Amino acid sequence: MVETMMPVYNFLLIFFMILGLPVLIPLVLHSPKRRATVLQRLGLRGLPEKPARKRRIWVHALSVGEVISAVPLVRAMKTRFPDHEILFSAATKTGFETATAQIGPQVARIFFFPLDILFSVRRVIRRVAPEFVIIVETDIWPNFLAEARRRDIPVFLVNTRLSTRSFRGYRRFSFFTGPVFRMFTRICPQSGADAQRFLHLGVPPEQIVTTGNMKFDQPADPVPAERIAQMRSDLHIRPEARVLVAGSTHAGEEEQIRVAWIGLKKALPDLCLIVAPRNPERADAVCRIFSESGLKALPMKSAEQTASEGGWDVMAVDRIGVLRSLYALGEIAFVGGSLVALGGHNPLEPAAFGKPVLFGSHMADFAEISALLLAEGGAVQVTDAASFRRETLRLFENTAAASETGKRALRVFTANRGAVARTLDVIGRGLET
Repeated sequence: MVETMMPVYNFLLIFFMILGLPVLIPLVLHSPKRRATVLQRLGLRGLPEKPARKRRIWVHALSVGEVISAVPLVRAMKTRFPDHEILFSAATKTGFETATAQIGPQVARIFFFPLDILFSVRRVIRRVAPEFVIIVETDIWPNFLAEARRRDIPVFLVNTRLSTRSFRGYRRFSFFTGPVFRMFTRICPQSGADAQRFLHLGVPPEQIVTTGNMKFDQPADPVPAERIAQMRSDLHIRPEARVLVAGSTHAGEEEQIRVAWIGLKKALPDLCLIVAPRNPERADAVCRIFSESGLKALPMKSAEQTASEGGWDVMAVDRIGVLRSLYALGEIAFVGGSLVALGGHNPLEPAAFGKPVLFGSHMADFAEISALLLAEGGAVQVTDAASFRRETLRLFENTAAASETGKRALRVFTANRGAVARTLDVIGRGLET
C-alpha cells in the first residue's frame, strides 16, 4: 500500500514546494535560523564523514524537549553498544544547540535531520550509513522511513506518544499514515493509551511495546550547594532574596506572569524572578515586557555584569543549557507553554530537584505526567495571572506546604524511572529478529 502512495506523496510534496517557492525563498532569506540550516537540511553541506570501521547508530530528536528526553537514552547506549559510535540529529537550531550542550562529548557527531525530499534523504542516509536508527518521540517522515526500509536499516520509534488531537489527524488519513507507521521495526509508546491509538491506526500488536516515559530517566544528580551559591553570587542575587523560576515560557505567557509578579512583589519585596523563554533569542523581548511596567529587567549576560547585588527585579535567560541549574537554584518553579495553548513543557525538570511545581491548564503534551503530579500533590495548576499570584504567594508564605509539595513531586519522579532500560531491551530484541 505504502509503495503505491509514495509516488503520490512525492508528487504532491514537489508540487506544493514549487507552488510555495515565492513564499519559501523570502522566508529562508529573512530568517537567520533557516539560512543557517537549510543547506545542511538539504544534505548539501555539513554532513558527517563516511564511517571508517566503526558501526553507527543514528539517534534523532526533533527539538529541545525531545533532545532532553533523548539524553538518558544516549548515555545508556554508550554502555549498551560500546562498539558503535552514536551520531545525533536534531531538526531545529535550538534542538541542535541543546544537544551540543548536553550530549556533545557522548556522540561522534551532531547534525541537522534532512528535509523529507528524496534527494536529501538518500544523500544523508548514504553518508551516515547507520546500522539502525532511533527516532525519539516524533518527527516521522515517509521518505526517510521508506529509504531506510529499502536499505534494510531497522528504525525504532521510542518514547512516543499520540495525543488525542494527533490521533484524530492521523486517523483522518489512516490509509496513508497506517502503512507509514508499519515501516517502523518497533514502536515504544509512553503509555497504554498511546499504544491503543497506534493499534487503532493499524499497527500490528507485535510491533508495539509500551516502555514508559524516558523523561522520568533524566539525570537526577543534585546540583551541589557550592554551585548554587556561586550562581547566586555570579547573578548578584542577595543572600536573603527568594527566587521564582519561570521556565520555557512563550509569547503571550510572560504578560500574564508580569501581572502576577507585580502583585507578588508588593507582598514579598525580596522576591526575584528568573524567566527562561523557550527560545533564548527572545530574552530582550521578555525584558521589554517587564520594563514596560517599571520593573528592572535584564538579560542574563547583563545581570552577570551588573555591579551590585539586587541590581534587577527580573532576569531573562539568554542562553541554552542553564535551565536545569536555575530550577535547582529557585525556590518555586513555574513550567511554561501552559498558560497559552501550546501543550506545556516538562514539569519533571524542576520535580527532579524536589521543587514545588506550578503549571497552567494547557498541559496536553504532558497530560499523564501532569495528572500524576497533581494526583500525588506534587504540583499546583493555575489558570490565569490571578491564580498564579495567589498560589505562588501561598507557597512562598507557607514553607512547610512548599516543602511537602516538592517532596511529593520528587517522589513521582523517582517512582516512575526505568523506561530507558526497557527501551534498550526492546531495541536489542528487535535487532535479533
